[in-house]
Amino acid sequence: MDKSYEAEFAEVVAAKGAALRRTAYLMCGDWHLAEDLVQGVFVKLHLHWARIKRGETFDAYLRTTLFHAFVDTRRMKWRKETPAEFVPDGEAPGTAPPDDRDVLVAALRRLPPRQRAVLVLRYWEDLSVEETAAALGCAVGTVKSQAARGLAALRPLLAGTALAPSNADR
Repeated sequence: MDKSYEAEFAEVVAAKGAALRRTAYLMCGDWHLAEDLVQGVFVKLHLHWARIKRGETFDAYLRTTLFHAFVDTRRMKWRKETPAEFVPDGEAPGTAPPDDRDVLVAALRRLPPRQRAVLVLRYWEDLSVEETAAALGCAVGTVKSQAARGLAALRPLLAGTALAPSNADR
């Protein structure tokens, strides 16, 4: 690749990196893993940079690649770690009230990967049902059913918090 391709690629990484990292974090709930996922996406992107058209489907390509990288890590046996409630050397639990974002991320972390990905893309990234289906490579009906199941699973997890849906929201 010549220098103009490298400069163009560097611009894309700078422009899309932070948003992709946030999306990855919402999918996996771990900033370090989110960094790894985004780095993997950019490695794959760099390998095919000369062939990729940076049109209106470019963001969808990035999200789809991110989703597949996330699902692949969930399949790896060495990633089957269970997170501790708190770090033993750190602050004791309950000393600081969690903010809404922490509560939501903890609840999302308890959902299956596909439901989590659908909820993040639909409601955080504000994609339509059709765009979410295209990003995940599944049918529109699958997105609808996974969103409904994911929201139903989130309700009891968020009960008793400030994020609990009111009866008017249902």
